[in-house]
Amino acid sequence: MSDWVILGRISGLFGVQGWVRVFSETQPRAGITRYHPLFLRQQGEWQPFQVEASRAHGEGVVLKFAGYDDRDQAATLIQSEIAVRRAQLTPPKPGEYYWVDLEGLRVATMDGIDLGTIKYLFATGANDVMVVQGERERLIPFVRDRVVVEIDFAQRLLRVDWDPDF
Repeated sequence: MSDWVILGRISGLFGVQGWVRVFSETQPRAGITRYHPLFLRQQGEWQPFQVEASRAHGEGVVLKFAGYDDRDQAATLIQSEIAVRRAQLTPPKPGEYYWVDLEGLRVATMDGIDLGTIKYLFATGANDVMVVQGERERLIPFVRDRVVVEIDFAQRLLRVDWDPDF
């Protein structure tokens, strides 16, 4: 597992005083503001950035980083990924998982048929969905005890009760 967990990215500018719009992948979206420091990938390296101010804005989040006091300075941050060190995260409760920990796991049916690996997950109104890439892409609902039967991190395997033809 990587020491870095990507929480979002800087998606644009907000105003003229150095604020930036953030696409946050945390739940709730404003949850990204709880972490200090945040790290931004600059020239391929993770650099710590101190959040001077933050607030929810509509369904998104805007941040003001220390030392970025105008629009031109903030523009240099656009499209930067935002991450934290894994140690900054609250450990998940038993039976709960961070999506990043599921990404890359092999997915197999109960009969041992390999369906591919989890590329990423996304939320829908009903349940979370795994995007599994194998010989083709499959969208498989992440429903514990009905679809997702077993998660074995030691073997990097997630076993599902799923028809491989679907």
